[in-house]
Amino acid sequence: MRIDVFTIFPDYLRGGLDASLLEKARTAGLLDVRLHDPRDFATDPHRSVDDTPFGGGAGMVLRPEPLFDAVEAVDPPRPLFLLGPAGRRFDQARARALADTAGFSLLCGRYEGVDERVAEHLCDDELSVGDYVLAGGEAAALVVIEAVARLVPGVLGNDASCEHESFAGGLLEEPQYTRPAEYRGWAVPAVLRSGDHARIAAWRAAEALRRTRERRPDLLAGRPRPSEEAAGEGERPGP
Repeated sequence: MRIDVFTIFPDYLRGGLDASLLEKARTAGLLDVRLHDPRDFATDPHRSVDDTPFGGGAGMVLRPEPLFDAVEAVDPPRPLFLLGPAGRRFDQARARALADTAGFSLLCGRYEGVDERVAEHLCDDELSVGDYVLAGGEAAALVVIEAVARLVPGVLGNDASCEHESFAGGLLEEPQYTRPAEYRGWAVPAVLRSGDHARIAAWRAAEALRRTRERRPDLLAGRPRPSEEAAGEGERPGP
């Protein structure tokens, strides 16, 4: 998969791309991430890419010329997404849809944003990683890249890991435990130590539903209420 990122702060992304999962995926040839700095396409000695907004106001706006020139020179994989608070919400379903493509591109906003002509005539769509404001799109770009990359076959050590986790089935993932079986008086639920795979599966399903209902009830909106009988939902870790 090829992902091109247009950013005036490429060093911001290099640290994340050169670490952990993303670094391994790139080394294995499963992920090709290319960073492009619009400043390289500026035409003045100061490599300027921003200017004051028409109509007045605080802050600066990224100019259209260097952004258009950068994208047109590179001819990156499409779609090209502008990262900003006005975009459609990026979620697991969208990450999975992008993982099924050959590639896509991201344009990182900065300051007060980009000239609207960039959004309307250069980018194909807009993405937002949440209802909050960041200093720029670089952090959002890393979120999108990692969420998509881990769904590309071969990136994770075990591809089944993607099939059983939060949001994969519309629910949060159930609680996880490891050794020791008891720590400071808190015991791992007995069902997980029983070796009874049917009971364990039922417990996990019930716990995923319980946790989702308690913490993210919005995910259950319009979802049929399944029976939770025989799931062992009441078996919680205790002292």
